[in-house]
Amino acid sequence: MDARSQLLITAYRHSINEASLESAYQQFCTLIADSIDYAHFCEAVAGLLRERLICEPVRLPEGALQCHWHLQLTPAGANAARALLSSHQ
Repeated sequence: MDARSQLLITAYRHSINEASLESAYQQFCTLIADSIDYAHFCEAVAGLLRERLICEPVRLPEGALQCHWHLQLTPAGANAARALLSSHQ
């Protein structure tokens, strides 16, 4: 399965909320029990963001001193993840 599909399914099933992109990548690899190339991960995130399937991952929570990284699907992203899951069953 490609990085894009893995990201969609992982975001549908899990919440990733980390202090940095690097730690989010590590958590993603742990959740999928596999390792994908960091560059492919970044490309997949950028592609999903362009397609508006995920929300902007970099956020500055109120009162925070630094940004955090979140993986959250948009409604269209949730539909795409459900479609992927149903096609793989």
